[in-house]
Amino acid sequence: MDLALMLAASVHVGTQNCTKVMKNYTHSRNKEGIYYHNIDKTWQKLMLAARVIAAIDSKKDVLIASSRPYAQRAVLKYGLHSGAQYLGGKWTPGTLTN
Repeated sequence: MDLALMLAASVHVGTQNCTKVMKNYTHSRNKEGIYYHNIDKTWQKLMLAARVIAAIDSKKDVLIASSRPYAQRAVLKYGLHSGAQYLGGKWTPGTLTN
């Protein structure tokens, strides 16, 4: 995946909410109040995450999780293809700690 594909997939489109921490990763805001992500920084963080995951010897030690409905399919597919554990959908507090 490269930056052009990220733009085509609308990865750069954010939400109307933006915290102080998120502000560092935003590019601009449109007239409706939607923030756009800086895809250069997003790409750098994605590559960092990929390098960290690739460095782990046992993929069973990796957990891919998302509670967002639109990410559940991606989490499931990544988990099945990589051998990592996956957790999609709503999950109860304490799932990881109990």
